[in-house]
Amino acid sequence: MWIDTHCHLDAAEFDADRDAVWQAAVAVGVTMQVLPAVAVANFDAVRSLAYRYGLAYALGIHPLYVDQAGEGDLDALAQALQDHRDDPRLVAVGEIGLDHFVPGLNLERQAQFYEAQLKLARKAGLPVILHVRRSVDALLKGLRRIAVQGGIAHAFNGSAQQANEFVQQGFKLGFGGAMTFERAHNIRALAAALPEQAIVLETDAPDIPPQWLYRTAGQRASGDTSRNAPAELPRIAQTLAELRGWTKEQTAVITTANAMAALPKLAALPRHSREEPAPAKVWGGNP
Repeated sequence: MWIDTHCHLDAAEFDADRDAVWQAAVAVGVTMQVLPAVAVANFDAVRSLAYRYGLAYALGIHPLYVDQAGEGDLDALAQALQDHRDDPRLVAVGEIGLDHFVPGLNLERQAQFYEAQLKLARKAGLPVILHVRRSVDALLKGLRRIAVQGGIAHAFNGSAQQANEFVQQGFKLGFGGAMTFERAHNIRALAAALPEQAIVLETDAPDIPPQWLYRTAGQRASGDTSRNAPAELPRIAQTLAELRGWTKEQTAVITTANAMAALPKLAALPRHSREEPAPAKVWGGNP
């Protein structure tokens, strides 16, 4: 059994074949996915998909979306967390965090939304799913001020010292397609050396494609796509197994247990049926 701890199945890239994408994942043993929201506008979409396919979801406002967020969006998140507090499939607050990579963003507004959402997560008693891009120290500073019930640092690419501080605060670190590139020396070194209880697997589908799906900018411009999908997770896991000296079966057992430790409500959720899901309209559009 594999758990994809970060997949944007509601993204527009999956509109044409979402059922087939889900079925392909189940066929290779990806029996659970966590679908993080990125804005108030897709809260209903991720929840609907979680129920349609037997998955889990998180609610939050992504740092790349805070400049577009309305003044009432934090209140809307607070209300959604209250309304769905007893929903077994709501497993975290996310995707939240800080992005110091994309130019032109309002970093002060990001920080305000980040800290406000940490407070909402603490009030709800939920872990968080963090967006981490050139922002590790600022994220850790926020967590030292506003402690939460752990969670996952998604697509982690910091130092070993920063990784250890996340682990000490009860977080797992997400590893996915970037780990499959031989030149990703820092990510691969972390994946090989971190305590085994610190690692979870993710795809970030449709983004962060693994090496075998990567296309250059020129190829993408000519229409050659590189869409990632949750069915790629077992092959991504093989890279982790090789880096750690684990069998693939060990890798599945360890990373599944870690995902459930990071997001405890996952443990109570039933696993997938292979039955055909009923058609449902969804609205997409994620980074």
